[in-house]
Amino acid sequence: MKLQFLFAFFPDPCLKSLVLLVLVHVNLCFSETQMLLLSLKTQVIPSGYLPRPPDKLRFHHNVSLSVSLSAGSPPQNVSMVIDTGSELSWLRCNRTSPTAFDPTRSSSYIPISCSSPTCTTQTRDFPIPASCDSNHLCHATLSYADSSSTEGNLASDTFRVGTANDPGVVFGCMNSSYDSGNSDRESNTTGLLGMNRGSLSFVSQLKFPKFSYCISDSDSSGVLLFGDTNFSWLAPLNYTPLVQMSTPLPYFDRAAYTVRLRGIKVSGKLLQIPDTVFIPDHTGAGQTMVDSGTQFTFLLGPAYTALRSEFLNQTNNTLRVVDDPNFTFQIAMDLCYRVPMNQTKLPGLPTVSLVFDGAEMMISDKQLLYRVPDQVMGGDSVYCFTFGNSDLLGVEAFIIGHQQQQNLWMEFDLEKSRIGLAHVSCSSAGQRLGLGK
Repeated sequence: MKLQFLFAFFPDPCLKSLVLLVLVHVNLCFSETQMLLLSLKTQVIPSGYLPRPPDKLRFHHNVSLSVSLSAGSPPQNVSMVIDTGSELSWLRCNRTSPTAFDPTRSSSYIPISCSSPTCTTQTRDFPIPASCDSNHLCHATLSYADSSSTEGNLASDTFRVGTANDPGVVFGCMNSSYDSGNSDRESNTTGLLGMNRGSLSFVSQLKFPKFSYCISDSDSSGVLLFGDTNFSWLAPLNYTPLVQMSTPLPYFDRAAYTVRLRGIKVSGKLLQIPDTVFIPDHTGAGQTMVDSGTQFTFLLGPAYTALRSEFLNQTNNTLRVVDDPNFTFQIAMDLCYRVPMNQTKLPGLPTVSLVFDGAEMMISDKQLLYRVPDQVMGGDSVYCFTFGNSDLLGVEAFIIGHQQQQNLWMEFDLEKSRIGLAHVSCSSAGQRLGLGK
């Protein structure tokens, strides 16, 4: 599955706006403005490839969006996964890899010392504190739940988006890694583009006031936009405020896009889940995070059990459940179905709605069932429910992944600390913006 992304600058005396458009074929024309273009693609990221905080997990065959940029002077092409759940952008700097960034070829590359304010204060929200290496450079280690990790030094360099140069962008130049046995991990992308609310994220450093994206569920097209959203064809956005936490807590990620989950509905029926299940406890455990870097959605045990039970009850007469009690997909997804391989269409499915303060996210149809790659049972394909149990991951949080965000316009308003959403056909949105196949 391949995509192309377009960057476009709109001349505006009052606002610096950058638009990143995702499409299958580069074919864009706006009569009002000129655009600068770059190509992007989606990729299946192997397990053990992207480092995460210890309470997050990258899965086998995780589908991720990546952007092609250039970094350094002279510019080197790099491919970076876009992740709203991470702060530090990083590039692999191991020169043995053909896709790595080579800092020795860049005249604008500047290592960051461990005594600099960037290292001593701006890394405070890193899951593992930054340290000082033998050369007195700021050293960062990123690790994740399958025991893989990567580490290297913080540095700054020029990043180019289209023809715009952004000098002095801080990132991690990672030169060593442990991949827990996956030899394919370095084959595709160069690194990760951190998009959360932390001071060192890409959007924070470039001071974008807001960004939006829209991901299609049908034709691998969509839109990612940096700047204001003012389209007459887009329905008014429903906004939910971001949860603010001024006091550091051990299990609360203050840089994440955290929202207040109020309840869950199945086909309009509100599940009987105690309000306390959705409220973080005194340690910060139990927050709800919107994360483009995770494919599926994971709920804490009590909420997941209630949703699983009701969804199973409403599909009992239309779908055949995998009856192997030991079968799970991606560790935490244990509600799976057998569908004949010659069946071209799934039966009608109940809708699932996530209810927030001021907004509701309704998930339907193929967003709810995912065909497991290369999994066959007696001539049947295997489809799994796209919600999983956080407890089985050892994750003390609700995580809303990008599978559930398909056909939604998602706006991240950093100035007003809120997320807006509206249901829309993302394929149509791309066409309205001038995209064509």
